[in-house]
Amino acid sequence: MRGDDEQTGALFSYVVLEDRVRADHPLRTIRGLVNAALATLERELSVLYSPLGRPSIPPEKLLRAMLLQAFYSIRSERLLMERLEYDLLFRWFVGIGIDDAVWDHSVFSKNRDRLLDGDIAAKFLAAVLAQPKVKQLLSTEHFSVDGTLIEAWASMKSVKPKDGSSEPPASGGGRNAEADFHGHKRSNATHGSTTDADARLYKKGKGKEAKLCFMGHGLMENRNGLLVDACLTHADGHAERVAALHMIEPHADRPVAVTLGADKGYDAEDFVNELRSMRVTPHVARNNNGRRSAIDGRTTRHGGYATSLRIRKRIEESFGWIKTIAGQRKTRFRGIDRVGWAFTFSAAAYNLVRLPKLMGENT
Repeated sequence: MRGDDEQTGALFSYVVLEDRVRADHPLRTIRGLVNAALATLERELSVLYSPLGRPSIPPEKLLRAMLLQAFYSIRSERLLMERLEYDLLFRWFVGIGIDDAVWDHSVFSKNRDRLLDGDIAAKFLAAVLAQPKVKQLLSTEHFSVDGTLIEAWASMKSVKPKDGSSEPPASGGGRNAEADFHGHKRSNATHGSTTDADARLYKKGKGKEAKLCFMGHGLMENRNGLLVDACLTHADGHAERVAALHMIEPHADRPVAVTLGADKGYDAEDFVNELRSMRVTPHVARNNNGRRSAIDGRTTRHGGYATSLRIRKRIEESFGWIKTIAGQRKTRFRGIDRVGWAFTFSAAAYNLVRLPKLMGENT
């Protein structure tokens, strides 16, 4: 049963949390945006709960607590509950009274998993961007796209042959015995992880080691560098281009010219032609290293092409924040759906962190 998102003060408490947070604190603006976005998701949140049973943790409080976990780089639910126990700012943001008991970390995790089953992260990201004060900050014509690797929560020792054949013998004792993999060829076609079946072996470039990972993708608008879409896929050589077409499609085929900036990895003839068929101008960096680029002079001669190539690098800032501050460099979840939920929710958190300053600059 869904709990009520009520915020009431204690009868005999002399501490008013609202008075303890300074008027110009950035979390005040963020909290207003979050509450407005959650209000539009009332129906989506309600369908995740049964009308019977004991009230659970309200989903609004769950999501606000998860945002704090991303904002302040809190690496576990246990530490998050400990912080909520004594931090008045955290209690105010989540909506917990000064005398209210904090949830057990295991209860919090189980209630959070209910939200992972729904597409709440993507809807929350869209709800934040749909607010009038935020929407006016977004560009509707110029975008940039890129991808980044998210390391899976699985060890290389979990990679086993799919046909069940023998593995190299392990030396030493214990559950973490050493294994020698030299001379043994591995590929996603013949091997898979027994810990996370959705993780894929992938290496970033020649001479780099292969890792079990996923691939996160982001679509950024070029005016203020906010992420307007995010998704996660299996890690392979075509994932970036396929995800880019999927994310730019809702913004394509408009009366105004739409551009999409990208790095050299997107310089493929099929991808460029597909963008042009969608009436999107491909501002893709040219890759002339031993090959012919799909980007010709009809694109590079315009001044906007150089501008897009310069601005599109800003998407790396969002990936850096998501992976270092929000803790998504190595995911804590398993399965592509759960990892993708966390990645998209972190993208929404990144936008919220930047919005107070952007809204202040544009008022």
